[in-house]
Amino acid sequence: MATLADVARRAGVSPATVSRIVNGSSKPVAEALRLRVLAAVEELQYVPNAHAQLLARSHRSAIGVIVHDVSDPYFAEITRGLQRVATENGRLVIICNSYRQPDKELEYVELLRAHQAAAIILTGSGYHDDAFTTTLNSKLRVYQATGGRIAVIGRHEYVGDAVVPDNEKGGYLLGDELYTLGHRRIGVIAGPKQLTTTTDRIVGLRRAARDHRRQIPTRRIAYGDFDRTSGAAAAAALLDAEPNLTAIAALNDSMAVGALALLRSRGIAVPDEITVVGFDDMPIASDVTPTLTTVRLPLAEMGACAVTLALQPPADGDGPRIEQMGAELIRRESSGPPRP
Repeated sequence: MATLADVARRAGVSPATVSRIVNGSSKPVAEALRLRVLAAVEELQYVPNAHAQLLARSHRSAIGVIVHDVSDPYFAEITRGLQRVATENGRLVIICNSYRQPDKELEYVELLRAHQAAAIILTGSGYHDDAFTTTLNSKLRVYQATGGRIAVIGRHEYVGDAVVPDNEKGGYLLGDELYTLGHRRIGVIAGPKQLTTTTDRIVGLRRAARDHRRQIPTRRIAYGDFDRTSGAAAAAALLDAEPNLTAIAALNDSMAVGALALLRSRGIAVPDEITVVGFDDMPIASDVTPTLTTVRLPLAEMGACAVTLALQPPADGDGPRIEQMGAELIRRESSGPPRP
């Protein structure tokens, strides 16, 4: 097992400098020097003395939360839940918007570690990007080795405890509902291709199609950005290509609201002429006209659970904790059988 002296030799610095960096001393250290020491920590898999970690963590009170965009209702609901639990435990929440820029996430992990955050919670979807995942994991392991706690929300391959919503089941529930109603020509408005959330929801839809001896051809899938504007644009593209669609499955509620607006502008009645369904059950889903059939994920509960995991001591030798969150179909006015 590597020692502090081993790290000092590898980095070419004094043991005192290594101690200051890995144990979160408030004494300033040059950034290039700090990065060299942390690289040596990662390379040697050095784990600091438990007593030193405790001293370093004793004054840590902040929890860093990295979201794609807190103005997105999905992340706003998650943040509401996690902030409630953090406040109850006397913790300050620092929210960082990455805007789905992987490099930003890497920067925020470094920044939060430099500010000695007690925990980091990553709330966005995972990326289909092996190089990014490897780099982020390297940074997270260094942070974890210096006493930080990590929790993620969504399907990731990152270190730390995880809260995993059942996106695949939710996609299945949507597809099963549409096929059971009698729909055969279904268009899909999906999220960004590089996100695991998008993949999982499409996988669920396609599994439902197979169970009903149907398929969802690639030409009937349009990709958006999980926002209202891209939902409207994707709905327009689908209908322009295939005007005889009888249903649109939007893989989040914001894009479903955009689809509803597009249909209204074209004088197409929902659900009399076309069914529209969403995903997540954001608060707006029950406020739009017609009210939106959707899949409910317990968003606030997911945030609360992530903070609870992050504030607990690490699990003893059994690997990370994983909390599964179920999905539920919520039927409202926007869905019905296809027109004759």
